[in-house]
Parts: sequence; C-alpha cells; structure tokens
Amino acid sequence: MERIAAPAVAAAGPEESIARQDSTVAIVAFVGLAAALVLLFPFPPVLDYANHYARIWLLSGGIGEQPFPEIYAVDWNRTFTNVGIDVLATWLGPLVGADRLARALLFLAIVLPPLGAIGLHRALFGGRHHWQTAMLSLSWCATMIGGFINFQIGLGMALFFACLDLRLQRRNPALVFVWRLAAALLLTVMHIFALGFYMAIVCGLEFSWRIDIVRSKVGLMRLAGRLVLAFGACVLPPLALYLHTAALPNAGGDGLGLVWNDGVVLIVMNLLSAITTYVPVVDVVLVLPLILICTRAVRAGDIRIHAGLAVTACGLLLLSCVSPRHMLGTGWISWRFPIMTALVAMAMMCPFANLTRRHALLLALVINFAVFGRTGWVGWNWWLAQKDVAAVEAVLKKAPAGAAVLPLGHEPETVSGLAHSNRHFAWGLDTFRHLPTLAVPFSHAFVPTLFTAKGKQPLSVLTPWSEIAVPEGNLLSIGVLSCPAMMQQYRDFTPYLSDWRSRFDFVLVANADIPDRYVGTFMPVGLTLVEDAGFAKLYRINKAVPAEPFAIPAGCATAL
Repeated sequence: MERIAAPAVAAAGPEESIARQDSTVAIVAFVGLAAALVLLFPFPPVLDYANHYARIWLLSGGIGEQPFPEIYAVDWNRTFTNVGIDVLATWLGPLVGADRLARALLFLAIVLPPLGAIGLHRALFGGRHHWQTAMLSLSWCATMIGGFINFQIGLGMALFFACLDLRLQRRNPALVFVWRLAAALLLTVMHIFALGFYMAIVCGLEFSWRIDIVRSKVGLMRLAGRLVLAFGACVLPPLALYLHTAALPNAGGDGLGLVWNDGVVLIVMNLLSAITTYVPVVDVVLVLPLILICTRAVRAGDIRIHAGLAVTACGLLLLSCVSPRHMLGTGWISWRFPIMTALVAMAMMCPFANLTRRHALLLALVINFAVFGRTGWVGWNWWLAQKDVAAVEAVLKKAPAGAAVLPLGHEPETVSGLAHSNRHFAWGLDTFRHLPTLAVPFSHAFVPTLFTAKGKQPLSVLTPWSEIAVPEGNLLSIGVLSCPAMMQQYRDFTPYLSDWRSRFDFVLVANADIPDRYVGTFMPVGLTLVEDAGFAKLYRINKAVPAEPFAIPAGCATAL
C-alpha cells in the first residue's frame, strides 16, 4: 500500500489549517555549520583523516620533494576502486592545494550522504517536509568519524545518482542502461560499496511503491527483467576494471581474513554504528526523539512508505547482521551496512506530512534539537581535539627532514570521562591513531603506517623503506619496546618493529599525558626526550644502545 494508513485530518478552523512544511532553512544552516567546523578545525578527531591528508599531500605534488622520490611511487595498476580522493588529489591537488582539497573532501563526506537522502525523499514525496531535516543527523556516524572518506562520498553520490535514475526510469531503456553504466563506473572508482548501495536503491525503486506487484505473474516477470538489466549495467564496469588491474585487497597472507560479529551484543553494537560518534550514550539520547517521531506517526496513521525501498532497507539490515567485521585486509566491513540501512529507511518514509501549524512547529523544534544537538556535540569534540593536534605539530617541528619516525602511543587503562571524549569513538577505538602520519607533510619525514594497501591505494613504498612499512597500521602501546613477549606477539603484523633502534631515528608517542596501561610512562634505555608537548612526546633513538632491554617492567606480564 502507498500509505500505512490514510491520515485522518480532523476538521479545523483557519488557525489550525494544515501547515506548509519547509526544511530549507535548517538544511542550509546545517551545511553552513558543517563548513564552519571543517574550516575552524583543520585536523578533527576523525580516525583516518590525517592519514588521508598525508597521502593527498604526496599525490598533490609533495612526492616530488625530498626525500620522497626515494621513498614512494605512484602505480595506478595497484587498484581499481577506493581511489576517488586519490584521483582528485592527482588532478586538482596541484591546482587548489592539498589542504584546501582535503578539507573540501572531508566536508563532502559529511554532507553528501544526508543531502542525497533528502534529494531522494523530495523526488519520491515532493515538498520540503521537516522529516528531511532529520536526515541530517546521519551525517554523524561511525564511518564518518572513522574517516572513511571515499565511502562516505560514495554513499552521497549513489543517492544523488538514484534521484536521476528515478527520473530516467520511464525513458528509453537504452538511455537508462547507458546512464547506469556511467554511474557504475564513477561509483566503482570512488568506492565499491557505493556501487553496491546504488544497485540496492535502484532495485528498490524498480520495485516501485506498491507491494502487490508480487501478486501479478506478468508484473513479477517484468520486474525480474528490469532488475536483471539494472544489475547487468552496474556489474560490467567493475568487472572490466578488475580484469584490467587484477588487484584486490589482501589479508597479509591470511586468506580472506574473516572476522565475524559472533554474538547478539556485537551485532547490536554494529547496528548502532549508524549513529555512533564519540560517546554512544550521548548519540542514542539525541537520536531517540527521531525514533519516537516515527513510532508516533505510525500510531497516528500519518506516514507514507515506499514499498520497494522498504524491501531494500530490510535487505541492507540483514546484511548489517550477517556481514563479517573484517575481510580481505579491510576493517569494519560490517559498519558499512547499518548507515546504508538508515539512509534508505529515512528516505523511504514521510511521517507527519499533515500537521496543523502548531504541531508542525513542535515537530520542527524536536527535529532541529536532535540534529543540531548532535552537531554541537561533534563540534565540542572537534574543539577539544585541537590542543592534541597542536601538540603533535609542536613535536614534529623537532624532527628533521628525511628522518624515520616510529609512532607509538599510551594505551589507557579505561576509556571514560568527557574531558578527553574526543580521543575515542565507537566503543573505545582511538581517533588519534594516524596523527603521527602528519610527519610526512609537516616534517618531510618517513612514517611506516601511511596507507599504501595494494587494491585500495595507488601509493607504494620503495625498497629499502618497504622493509619497515605496513600498508595499514595501528598505534601500538609503548610497552612493545620494553616487553619481549609483546614484541613477539606483534612482530608478524608490524615488521618495522624488528631492529627498530637501527632503522628509526625518533619515537613519537601519542596520548602521552595519560599513563600507559602496561608500562605507565616507562621508556627503554637509549631514548632521549627531545620535546614534551603533553599529548605528544618525541624521543631521539640512540642507535649505539644494545637492542635487549636492561629492565622489563612488571606491567609486561599483563600484556599477554
């Protein structure tokens, strides 16, 4: 049915006539606020952003500056997808500058997904309903705070392409097929999951408004034919690109490298990634009003739902529950589907389209409180993080060009409290992990954890630097330098730890103002403190000191 229930509009006087809703002002205000956040805070607590920034800087021309011609190379045959920002860095970076481009891409990653959902909602339901403002809340999710820039931009592109696809569906089938080929090519280059998202939406739109199409054999056959054509058009571009490059992400010799969300708690946590930012409790509280709006609209019978997109949302929800957490050397695969589900779910429905002026104003106030409350919460955490970024910049000034910097960190005992809420997100994951990679653009120094994964990035590390580099890396505890068992545990995953005294010149410690859970503030012999900026510390490595530690801290026993 087109509606869950036809809204019963009670007789009302002129002063209680049905209000004309308009979300434009709130949308413009949100976009302006997002732009202000990006301009004010150059390196927000967005996990992968600093690493992406360093790579954008190299591809924008920095790779030609010493010492990087001897360290990095660009090979576009390494991958065929997940390279949207790399392509733009190569084309536009030299013209507009790496900093401007990186900020613009971060801005697009924030606003494109909800704006795409709003565009699709307007194409389906018409009007500028207040519910469209609610979709802006989905700007802030685990994949955004995780810094999945290509993925986020790809989601927005998929939604906008779906809007155009909706307009073309009644046109010449050949034109629609060619359009879908072009859309699939662009989405494949940006991110392969964006293409999958586009395919899911297109299938839902082809299904159309009414569920009763499945009761007609002729209608069902026609639907199957349209879906086959849509699927074929979307599969051809990635297949052709794959045959040309033959490069897929790998799991470091561990096959598929599958890790699952094997338990109800983990599945629920994964589903909450659609709304999770820095403190999950705050996110749930601020999203709860939007959920209550939907439930109240269902009870009131004032809600319209697109049946085809409802089927799509259910399919994406199922994938959210059964997809692996990690696979093929790529982390948080399962995070991708809850935000897709949420975007489609919000775009497919139109609650409370028929309200009196008083009730429409109340609805607008509740929605704006939820949306701008979340945005204010994110802005607060971005502001908190700036002193940490300043600390990293301060210590990097002491690292000379051409130096090799080993990044480590203090792993806290517990993740709690609002004083440093910006330092962790999504169930305790750190947001500062990649800040040390800023040594590349700021100090012209080498860091072993710059993103150079085959199948995902065109940047590669040349020998002999490749011997102490990893395609993707975590920020290990400083305990790894003092605890032999811990060193042995991580050696296979972090080959740069082997003979670290002779291969690196400096150790950069992040989160240094909070004691490490294993060794506190203990550092092995042969490290000289060069700069202490609170959150960040820089130590010079004395290469003449023997590799064996002179003392093993008692806390090493807890690291096993």
